[in-house]
Amino acid sequence: MEKPKKCKVLLVDDEDIFREATARQLAVRGFAVQTANCGEAALELVRNDPPEVVVLDQEMPGMHGSETFINIKRINPLVEVIMLTGNTSVDNAIHLMQQGTFDYLMKPINIDELLYKIEDAHTRKQLNEKKRPDNAA
Repeated sequence: MEKPKKCKVLLVDDEDIFREATARQLAVRGFAVQTANCGEAALELVRNDPPEVVVLDQEMPGMHGSETFINIKRINPLVEVIMLTGNTSVDNAIHLMQQGTFDYLMKPINIDELLYKIEDAHTRKQLNEKKRPDNAA
C-alpha cells in the first residue's frame, strides 16, 4: 500500500541542478513536489494547482523572489512560503518575514533543516485553514 504524501511543495529556483536535486530529495521523503524555474511559472502553478508550501529562491532573473512572494500571497493567502537566498541581506529577510514569509533560509541549505521547515509551514497552513470562518463547523 502506498504511503500518503506529506504535503504538496512547490520548489522555485532558476538553478536547474539545485532545483532537481532538492526536488528528488523531497520526493524520496514523501512530499508531492512541483517545480518551477521562474516566478511567472510558479504563479501559474499556484493559480492552477495550488501547493501547500512554496520554497522560493530570492534571486532569480525576471520576476524577483520578493515580487513572486507578494503575488503568491495575493493569489492564495494561505500558502506558506519559505524563502531561500545565497546572499546575507538581514534587512531583506526581516522585511519579508514581516510581510508573512514563513522563514528565510540561506543557501547552501541543509536538507534536514529544509524538511523540518516545510513540515512546520504545512502545520501552520493547516491551523490557519481551521481558523478561517468558512471552515467553522
